[in-house]
Amino acid sequence: MGSFCFWVCFVVLSFASSQVANAAVEGTVFIEGKAAIGRIDDDFICATLDWWPPEKCDYGTCSWGLAGLLNLDLSNNIFLNAIRAFSPLKIRLGGSLQDKVIYGTDENQQHCTSFVKNTSEMFGFTNGCLPMNRWDQLNSFFQKSGAKIIFGLNALAGRTVHPNGEAVGAWNYTNAESFIRYTVEKNYTIHGWELGNELSGSGVGTRVSADQYAVDTAALQSVVENVYKNVDFKPMIIAPGGFYDSDWFKEYLNKTIKSVDVVTHHIYNLGPGVDEHLVEKILDPTVLEGESETFSGLQNIIKSSPTSAVAWVGEAGGAYNSGHHLVTDAFVFSFWYLDQLGMASKYDTKTYCRQSLIGGNYGLLNTTNFEPNPDYYSALLWHRLMGRNVLSTSVNGTEKIRSYTHCAKQSEGITLLLINLDNSTTVEAKLAFNSTMTLRHKHRSCAPLHNHKIHKTTIIKLPKGIYSRLRREEYHLTTKDGNLQSQTMLLNGNVLSVDSSGIIPPLKPLHVISAKPIMVAPLSIVFVHMPGVIVPACKVQP
Repeated sequence: MGSFCFWVCFVVLSFASSQVANAAVEGTVFIEGKAAIGRIDDDFICATLDWWPPEKCDYGTCSWGLAGLLNLDLSNNIFLNAIRAFSPLKIRLGGSLQDKVIYGTDENQQHCTSFVKNTSEMFGFTNGCLPMNRWDQLNSFFQKSGAKIIFGLNALAGRTVHPNGEAVGAWNYTNAESFIRYTVEKNYTIHGWELGNELSGSGVGTRVSADQYAVDTAALQSVVENVYKNVDFKPMIIAPGGFYDSDWFKEYLNKTIKSVDVVTHHIYNLGPGVDEHLVEKILDPTVLEGESETFSGLQNIIKSSPTSAVAWVGEAGGAYNSGHHLVTDAFVFSFWYLDQLGMASKYDTKTYCRQSLIGGNYGLLNTTNFEPNPDYYSALLWHRLMGRNVLSTSVNGTEKIRSYTHCAKQSEGITLLLINLDNSTTVEAKLAFNSTMTLRHKHRSCAPLHNHKIHKTTIIKLPKGIYSRLRREEYHLTTKDGNLQSQTMLLNGNVLSVDSSGIIPPLKPLHVISAKPIMVAPLSIVFVHMPGVIVPACKVQP
C-alpha cells in the first residue's frame, strides 16, 4: 500500500509541477446539487457521416477524400474500433446532398448513378443514387460496430424550387417509402428517420414553409407506422435538421404535436472555415456563450408548446464549408467542442451530433488514415464520464474558466469538466456546493460506508482521519509542445494514439487526494470524477 501511494503521489506531483510554472489564480466552482437542471440521453454523443464525393472542394481545398457514404472504406480496423469504443455511438447519415439522394430500390425507375460535379446544380452536384448493395454493406458494418443509426431522408422529392428560393408542393414519399420498406424487410435497425436537411427558416440552397413541413412530417410518421406495424421496435421521427429560426420552429412544433419525436437543429456559429480568426473565436468566452441564446430559445419553445418532442443538435461542425485544417481537426477545437457539449446539456438537449465522424477538416477521425483526432478522445471521455443528470455550475475568481458538472456515469458521485481558456494562468479550483451533500468513503476493510454530511453552501474541507484518504480521478487534456494547432493530444502528459493493431488506447486517470485544489493549467481541459461526493440530484437518476 505504501509503495503504491508513493507512486501515485509522485506521478500527480510530477505532472502538476510541470503545469504550474506560470501565474496562478484561485477560483471557486459552485455546484448546485439539489436538483438536475437538464437531462441528456445515455448515448448523448453522436457523429455524422456525409454524402460528399471526393470532388467536394472549399476555398481551393478538397478535404473529403474517400469519406463519403458511397465510397468509405468499411474494412478499416481503426474505423471499426473507434465506433465500438462508445458502445454505442449514434451516427447520423446525412448532410447537404441528402435532399438529392435517390434510393435504388426495385421500384425506382431511374438508373442508379453516383453524384456528378456540376456547378450549375444546387450544392454543385447532380442527384446521386444509393444502390441497395451499398446499403447492405453499410448495415453490415453498422451491426458489427454496434452503432445506432439515424438516416436523413430526401425531403425535396416532388417539390418545385421557385426562383425566390422557396420549395413548394408536397413531399413525394414514394421512393423513401420503398427504401424504408426494404430496410425493414432486411431487418436493419434504424434508430430514427430524419426528414430533410437545412430547409427550415431561410434554408440553405432552398427552403420549405413550416406549415408544409408539418404536413410532410405527418406523412413520414404515417409511412413509418404502416411499414413498422408488425415490428417491435419503432424508430423515432426526427426533423427538421436545419438552422434555428424561432418563428419557423414555433409554428412547426405547434403543428407536429403528434408526429415528431425529436426536433433537430444545426450549429456553425464560428463562421466560414476560411476565417483566419477561428482560433481567437474559439478561445473567446463571449463567442462561446453566444450560442446559449439558440439553446435557451429552442428550450423555451418546446416548454411552451404541447409537443412531447425533445431537442437534439443534429449537425455541428463549428465552421462551415468543411472546417479549417489544423484548427477544427486539431487540439484547439476541443475547447469549442466540449464547451458545446456542456452548454447543450444545460439546456436539456438530449443528443449532440458532431459533423463529422470522418470527412472534411472537422472529422473526429483523420480522413486519410482513420486515426483519431483530438476531439475523438474528448468525445470518448465525455461519453464515459458524464452521466445523464446535469447540475448547475458556475465559477468565480476568473472569467476564463468554462465549467460543467454532471452526475457521474455508471458510478456514484459527480464529474466536473473545467475548460481553461487563459493562455498564461493556472487556476487552482476549490469546490462549493449549494445544497446538502455527502462525502462517502469506504475503508479498505469490510467496514460499512462512512458518511459525512455538509449542509448549505460550503467550501469543501475534508475532515481529518479516514476522509483524508478520499481520492478523485483527474483527466488532464493538453496539447503536444504547447502547440494549440497540433493534432496530438496528451492525457495526463501521455500521448494518445492507436497501437499497431488499431486499438483505441485506454484513457487512464490520475488519482488525487480530494482535499487538494484542482489544478487547471493554461489552455488545458480537465475532467474530474469525484466518486465520493454524493448530492441529492444524483441519488436517483432516470
